[in-house]
Amino acid sequence: MRTRPSILHLDLDAFFAAVEQRDKPSLRGKPVIVGGIGQRGVVATASYEARVFGVRSAMPTHEARRRCPHAAFLSGRFAAYREASQHVMKALRAISPLVEPLSMDEAFVDLAASPRGLEFTVEALTDLVRELKTEVSARTGGLTASVGIGSSKFIAKLATELDKPDGLRIVEPGTEVTLIAPMSVRVIPGVGPATGERLGRLGVRTVADLQAMTSAELVRELGRAAGANLHELAFARDDRPVVAEREAKSISVEDTFEHDERDPAKLAALLERDAAEVATRVRAGRLFARTVTIKVRRPDFTTWTRSRTLDGATDRAEVIARVARELLSGLDLSEGVRLIGVGVAGLTHVAQEELFSPDGESLDGAMPNGESPDGVTSHGDALDANGVDTTVVTTAADVAGAGTPPADTRIRRRPTTWLPGVDVVHDEFGAGWVWGAGLGRVTVRFETAETGPGPVRTLPANDPALRLRF
Repeated sequence: MRTRPSILHLDLDAFFAAVEQRDKPSLRGKPVIVGGIGQRGVVATASYEARVFGVRSAMPTHEARRRCPHAAFLSGRFAAYREASQHVMKALRAISPLVEPLSMDEAFVDLAASPRGLEFTVEALTDLVRELKTEVSARTGGLTASVGIGSSKFIAKLATELDKPDGLRIVEPGTEVTLIAPMSVRVIPGVGPATGERLGRLGVRTVADLQAMTSAELVRELGRAAGANLHELAFARDDRPVVAEREAKSISVEDTFEHDERDPAKLAALLERDAAEVATRVRAGRLFARTVTIKVRRPDFTTWTRSRTLDGATDRAEVIARVARELLSGLDLSEGVRLIGVGVAGLTHVAQEELFSPDGESLDGAMPNGESPDGVTSHGDALDANGVDTTVVTTAADVAGAGTPPADTRIRRRPTTWLPGVDVVHDEFGAGWVWGAGLGRVTVRFETAETGPGPVRTLPANDPALRLRF
């Protein structure tokens, strides 16, 4: 165990929503909710103004609309989030080479590995964090972060939660057990609703209650691994190191439909589109995949997964799409589908494609053609920090127009449907973002982060002068 507060945890405040408020002046100081906008969507992030009304991450969107109907509901702009994340990760790496991203907006930093010869007094660490916060704000256009510092990952992350937003909490070694004792047992990593309920039946509701139990009692109730780990964490014993690089185990993209989809042709087209996105993320990580998997969820929530391991490893969209279509063809889709997804696993840095594709074209020796990103990325841009699955909420209009996207997604183009929040540009009115769309019209607020609040105009949805802005 560490005897100095040398692990820093940073969490950007209401990250997605904060980026939207930064880039959309008319939304500053107002409730903003980012996530799936359909009936089956979920909230990814809510601004602090929306949280006042009880809106939280992972809440169904329809519930968020009921609680905060006057909020701006936006679909998300992952390119903007990726860019901001990269700036933050660079600022962290300027302090220490050991930075472990947990997601686009969260990371651990091992201060003991810093080449700057840091002091670990409260005063010195406070100055360090003030400097870091200033740098993050300058690099990202005003975003704020909450920071916790402690002797372990557990304590550093907990410290962050104790002072939000834009806070700093330093937990000095030797004070951890007293600090966590009165807290709910749910603050301990790994204690979710099921384990919390099980412990509650034993009368264990606080960490102090947990500290009163022996390791043997916890092992008897929860099993050897879980029980022993929980007993250690109850006394703030956590020796997990900060790991700078973590290998992704899988990459996948899923589409959740607003209404159950039954058309096999549309589902196959969506698989091709998702396969192209998965392949983009594989290439961006300079990886190759050996296994292709599809996931299909029926209206009754029954979920099927089908996988096939290739003879070699690939980063090619056409190979992933072909295998996905073949796997889909063996399923009965007559009752409809509420979710479909494509994923790859068995990731490797070595290319060894199938010697011949079905049409006889040689695939041997294929090389990656995507750029490796610097920092943490997500949905459709590259790998996120954990190789975590990404869910996309798809409307009926998206399904109808599904297909393989252009190889260069930076090309200015018009989408099948205008999603709220996306950046657009009009040949006459300039840059702005979509406020809403429907009935053949699209409403745009023409403003950017630099212009201040701008005017709102409603245009025909097929206006040739209006395009996405990349």
